[in-house]
This record gives sequence, structure tokens and C-alpha cells, in this order.
Amino acid sequence: MRYEAPQSVEAAVDLLAGAEGAFVLAGGTDLLVKLRSEMLEPDLVVDIKRIAGMKEITPEDGGWRIGAAVSGAEMGEHAGLVADWPGVVEAAGLIGSTQVQGRATLAGNLCNASPAADSVPAMVAANATVRIVGPQGTRDIAVIDVPESPGKTTLAPGEFIASVFLPAKPKQGGDAYLRFIPRTEMDIAVVGCGVSLVLDSAGKVTSARVSLGAVGPKVMLVEAAAEAILGRALDDSALEDLAAACSAAASPIEDKRGTVDFRRHVAGVLARRAAEIAATRAKGETA
Repeated sequence: MRYEAPQSVEAAVDLLAGAEGAFVLAGGTDLLVKLRSEMLEPDLVVDIKRIAGMKEITPEDGGWRIGAAVSGAEMGEHAGLVADWPGVVEAAGLIGSTQVQGRATLAGNLCNASPAADSVPAMVAANATVRIVGPQGTRDIAVIDVPESPGKTTLAPGEFIASVFLPAKPKQGGDAYLRFIPRTEMDIAVVGCGVSLVLDSAGKVTSARVSLGAVGPKVMLVEAAAEAILGRALDDSALEDLAAACSAAASPIEDKRGTVDFRRHVAGVLARRAAEIAATRAKGETA
């Protein structure tokens, strides 16, 4: 196995495009585990941490551009990012242990393409995009379009994610992410739910995005759930309709961690709770 640590995007693209069996190293929390367990035998590992911008969080168009090698712990220490997108930051902070959070990244969690990835539903709810670089140049796509199926992404050979972009926080907007796990910590989600919404001066929902993780082969955007609360105050009736839409959209597997019916029920429960937290934050209150 060959290890390279290029100092430019162009050099990294050249390395990745010129080798079969090449893998990108950012945080390494998934890649290094697979290497040690001999699940992978790469010909080349390209470490992108030395490339300018990969470890930076920078303001852009009212939002935030997060380099592909920025860790969850670093996100949690960034006051501006936490203030604008607390749900995304909290989701990143749920990945593994404290030690893992010091290295795990949004880009890596996304490219691992696990249906149960915690940060992905939160990013989808926030309408986040990623900047992809490769032999054909640079392109920006929505986070939801990156995973294709368990363990597989839509990235072409030689491409990698250079950054994640969280758009400007809407006025009177708020977001939240919740998950259910069997244990109290360091477990993967049985169900995850991200909600981002905007309220008007009367407390009615003017726009919303609701996403689910771990209840299908990839993260899903539940448009019916958003439609269920548009133009409505988040009273019990609206929240029940939201929960019902999420339960109906869920298409989970059944295993020792939960039955299909249980996971569908939990999807609705989490959606309701996450929406309440997001609404509280949209009002400028502590949640």
C-alpha cells in the first residue's frame, strides 16, 4: 500500500484518477478500522488533510463552508456554526466516542454511505450541498444525492468531496436531529430524524424539510411530512399528521435491533420531537 499526502486539490485528483483501489483519508474513523480488520486492501491512500481549506470553517453567502477534514469536535467549538445549525452540529457530535469525534468528519460520514449515518439526515434537512472535485472539474450537488445504496456513493472514479456547504440560516428558522439507539451511547441509529423549519410571526410553518435515516437503503427526504405542517402552527394535530407521514414513508428492515412496525412508529415519534425542538429554536428559545 502506498500513502500520499498531497498539498493541493489538483495533486490529489491526479493521484486518485491514476490509481485503482485508491481511498481518501480525512478523519479515517471508518477507513482505518477497515484496514486494521483487513476488510480493505487499498493500493493507495490519499491523505487530504494537508490541502489548504480542508481543515477550515469559513463564512460564505451567509452560510458556512466546512472543509472535508474538519472534525465534529471542531464543529462543536465553532460558535457561529453552532448558533446557525445546532442540529447538524449535534448530529456530528453523536458519531462514536469523544475520541472518534476528534477525527470524524461530515464528508467521511457521508461517503461511508451507511443508511444509519447520523450527520446525513441532519444535513439533508438543512438542505446542505457538497463540493466535489475530480478529473472532470468541480461540481456542487445536494447531500441527498451522494449516497446511492448501502456502502455506495454516486461519486465517479477519481472524485472526492472537498467541502460541505450549509446555507444561510433562514430568519426565524431552526433545526434539530434526534435518533433512537438501543444503548445510551456509541451505537448506530435504529432510526434517525432531521427537521429544519421556518416560522412566521404567528408561529405557523412557512417552509420545512424533514428527513429520515436508518429506515431505508439511504437517507430520505419526506416531502409529505413537510407538507403536513406547512401553513400550520405546530399543535398536536399538526404534529400527529407529521408523525403519521414519517411512519408511512419509512421502509425499514427487520432485525434484532427492531421490528419494522417498531421502527416505523419510532420514525413518527422522533419527527414530532425534532420538529418541536426546531420550532423552539426558530423562536429564539433554548432547546
